Amino acid sequence: MARVTVEDCVVKIPNRFELVMLAGQRARDISSGGSLTVERDNDKNPVVALREIAEETVSVEALGEELVQGLQKHIETDEPEDDMPEFDEPMVDMAKAAGEEMVAAGVLGVETADGPVAEGGDVTLGGDVASGENGPEVA
Repeated sequence: MARVTVEDCVVKIPNRFELVMLAGQRARDISSGGSLTVERDNDKNPVVALREIAEETVSVEALGEELVQGLQKHIETDEPEDDMPEFDEPMVDMAKAAGEEMVAAGVLGVETADGPVAEGGDVTLGGDVASGENGPEVA
């Protein structure tokens, strides 16, 4: 019975891939409690869906819309937040001062190309990020 039903449906929907997708959507609708538009005749849901498509008792356009909506993922697009602070000089100066205090207190260790800085060494943090000159400077 299914082979004849598929051949009948291909006349209505020439693209077999689209037919499979639409019949699958209708079979899922039937499984979730959708009302039948043809007699079941002891057939399973996919066969009933194909028979409904062949007999044109369901709207192919409506099935297509349901299929697209079911496959879409809602992606919430947020606009960028305007309350993000810009990095300004006072903030950079505060960060440098905090880093220097942490190094001086021994909480933050500093290493150079020659190895770790010995305690009591004169360390200044600075440099220009844009030019690639950043990191601790040891005097």
